[in-house]
Amino acid sequence: MATENAQQPAAGPRQSVELDSAEALKLLGSVSLGRVVFTQHALPTIRPVNHVLEDGDIIIRTHEGAALTSHTRHAGGEGVVVAYEADTIDPNTHLGWSVVVTGYAHLVTDAAEVARYRAMLRPWMNRAMDYAVRIRPDLVTGIRLTSAPGPDGGHEAS
Repeated sequence: MATENAQQPAAGPRQSVELDSAEALKLLGSVSLGRVVFTQHALPTIRPVNHVLEDGDIIIRTHEGAALTSHTRHAGGEGVVVAYEADTIDPNTHLGWSVVVTGYAHLVTDAAEVARYRAMLRPWMNRAMDYAVRIRPDLVTGIRLTSAPGPDGGHEAS
């Protein structure tokens, strides 16, 4: 007897199609949740966060005790190197897309900007999020996962 939570197998072979950076950023801007990757104690750390895309930059909110807040506050020059990933992949068909941005993160220090981002980004955690971080993309990559062509050159039904 199958359980309700049993994983369904994917419908068929998939292929990965590279996205140009403009399309990748457009897709990233179409969702509100992603993952920021940064270094903490010389090891990679990943945190799920919500975001907005503004003028090609990714804006997230952080709190006083967050490692990323501290790192960006003390960063000089270009800022802190981070990666940001967002995706939408169907768990049953395994079709969708994934975007990864690599760039520099800076703590937003202008009070008016921070206030505006507070209004735009509602925290999904029950915690004061009094800071904003801007990620300026240097490298934007993305893939779209599509059905692989069938033996006749067409795509398999999913």
